[in-house]
Amino acid sequence: MAISWNNLDKLESFKKLQSLKNSVSVAKELSGPDGAKRVAEYSIPMAGGLTYNYAAKQVNAQVLSVLEELAKESQLLEKFEALYNGDVINTGENRMVLHQLLRGQLGKDVMADGVNKREFYINEQKKMADFAAKVHNGEILNEKGEKFTTVCQIGIGGSDLGPRAIYLALENWAKANNTFKMDAKFISNVDPDDAAAVCSSIDIPKTIFILVSKSGTTLETLTNESFVKDFIVKAGCNPSKHMIAVTSETSPLAKSPDYLAAFFMDDYIGGRYSSSSGVGGAILSLAFGPKVFADFLDGAAAEDATAKNADIRKNPALLDALIGVYERNVQGYPSTAVLPYSQALSRFPAHLQQLDMESNGKSVNRFGEKISYVTGPVIFGEPGTNGQHSFYQLLHQGTDIVPLQFIAYSENQTGKDVVIEDSTSQKKLCANVTAQIIAFACGKDNENPNKFFAGERPSSLIYGKQVNPTSIGALLAHFENKVMFQGFIWNINSFDQEGVQLGKVLAKTVLGGKMDGALKAFADLLIK
Repeated sequence: MAISWNNLDKLESFKKLQSLKNSVSVAKELSGPDGAKRVAEYSIPMAGGLTYNYAAKQVNAQVLSVLEELAKESQLLEKFEALYNGDVINTGENRMVLHQLLRGQLGKDVMADGVNKREFYINEQKKMADFAAKVHNGEILNEKGEKFTTVCQIGIGGSDLGPRAIYLALENWAKANNTFKMDAKFISNVDPDDAAAVCSSIDIPKTIFILVSKSGTTLETLTNESFVKDFIVKAGCNPSKHMIAVTSETSPLAKSPDYLAAFFMDDYIGGRYSSSSGVGGAILSLAFGPKVFADFLDGAAAEDATAKNADIRKNPALLDALIGVYERNVQGYPSTAVLPYSQALSRFPAHLQQLDMESNGKSVNRFGEKISYVTGPVIFGEPGTNGQHSFYQLLHQGTDIVPLQFIAYSENQTGKDVVIEDSTSQKKLCANVTAQIIAFACGKDNENPNKFFAGERPSSLIYGKQVNPTSIGALLAHFENKVMFQGFIWNINSFDQEGVQLGKVLAKTVLGGKMDGALKAFADLLIK
């Protein structure tokens, strides 16, 4: 069957879905006699020991049936199949989209640049694993013959957010499981205070720096590289003995003598989708060992496989995407809060902000035509229970309804805990997320308007036993695939990001000094 790319508002199933607005009371469903049954039934197994539960979402059998029609009419699985088989899905840049191929092969061989791309990616992973092993066993040492103890990544956007989120997610787990190899630090902001703070906190001679830039021309990253090189020289070291590069084979960094080694990615891997590439692989392999990175890829690959399931009730990423479109385009909810009840995921919401908002923050379709419906929501979040003491007031009683994505685990990573008032800290954490789901959904009646909770705040819950390499890989892939499916439904290109380019161009104009009018006036306020 040929694939058709149609705007959402042209689909008959979407028109049917619009007629179901406000047709389901989640409070009524959960507080009724079949509430417990609903919690059990509205649940889908994920990879990595995770489960996606959508019992607190404003859906029922009728809504799910129409969502299934929408998935079929939008040809979501056919479009996913075209993507992983190497069709040009990134129409804005005329490129394939191959981040799933970094962790496994879902379809046929994909050939590009004269090579089998799966074999190319596997080869780069082996190169990173070999390099990390040599650093760990002392085959690669610093100039004084000492082992490296720290790795520091220099990159911005997707070269920072995803790898940083995953490193933080696994740091305590690795220490508890005796696989922690090296401390990892990150420099991203071109603000010199960022690089200065990091460089002042580490032992420069015992640090390997990873410069991440696919093009080899990213202004902020190259600026920070120069800043770091100055610190290295002042420490009496040769920068070329302390730096490696993650870049493309065609970039000026690829065969430069300024780096100990170079690991390659390509134009088919978008920055925000690059954690499975050398962008995440180099630092995670050095920090935790190559097996941890391999297990992370295995978890992502297993979750990718679930995204091929034609039954939306057995395809967590697809159903999550469909419900999100229902909430955004029918219910009219403008944003989504990501609420991980795990300190390990402290930076995961920040990564999802880029993943979702840079991918689906579009107002024209794949053909450059203006669309007349809303697309990606605003994504924000903070770990629980911190968020409860920050912005939950608005979530519970504010004028906007904000759908919620809870993430929780039954066990912590360190195994350390204490019993206070007859329960452990972990039990208290899980009690909080459980209570919040019901409080948001069901609310609470009270004659005092200030203490009245309307409820009907929908949420979903992704839960598992523990944050570990396999489960974090699966979690990452779930959201990557959710964003992809939503982009297909909205008929937009989720894989370019022209919105980040204009500011970069104007910044170069300012630095070049050839400006006038308001641009010059604002520059004069700040640049002395």
